[in-house]
Amino acid sequence: MTALIAKPNAMKKVQAEIREFVGKKSIVNEEDIQNLPYFKLVIKETFRLYPTTTLLLPRETMQNSILEGYEIKPKTIIYVNVWAIARDPEIWENPEEFIPERFLNSDIDFKGQNFELLPFGAGRRGCPAIALGVATVELVLSNLLYAFDWELPRGMNKEDIDTDVLPGLTMHKKKPLCLVSRNYH
Repeated sequence: MTALIAKPNAMKKVQAEIREFVGKKSIVNEEDIQNLPYFKLVIKETFRLYPTTTLLLPRETMQNSILEGYEIKPKTIIYVNVWAIARDPEIWENPEEFIPERFLNSDIDFKGQNFELLPFGAGRRGCPAIALGVATVELVLSNLLYAFDWELPRGMNKEDIDTDVLPGLTMHKKKPLCLVSRNYH
């Protein structure tokens, strides 16, 4: 919601897509979400910019390896900074900006097969609850976007939106997002 309220065009576009497809139904369901391509781009971009954690669980190397000319000995503890990967200007154009369209015509996904986007980790140590977490985020966000029009409180501009996070392993907003909702129907 923070990213969408700061980018009104993206908010309008995703709400129009959801409302057009869902029509007059009372809620968005899981089957509907599969037919919302722009909404899926918004979810990917959100996971890129705001992963649930900054670092993956530590890993220990099992054998000698060489990575970009550096020798890595067995039993070395490795920390993967997914937050930094998701903001790497060598990988992403305008990495600090919320641009869902960057995933148009892209095979990059967040399920652990693409190392440019690892909000849930990868391989055997990837998040075991990825399916439940993604389904929950998609259902909740799509229904909030479908049922309500959102705006900033009176006197607040999009430049006033705080995207800072608290220090720690997980990403928590420093200041909560406060929005005004109006029923769409």
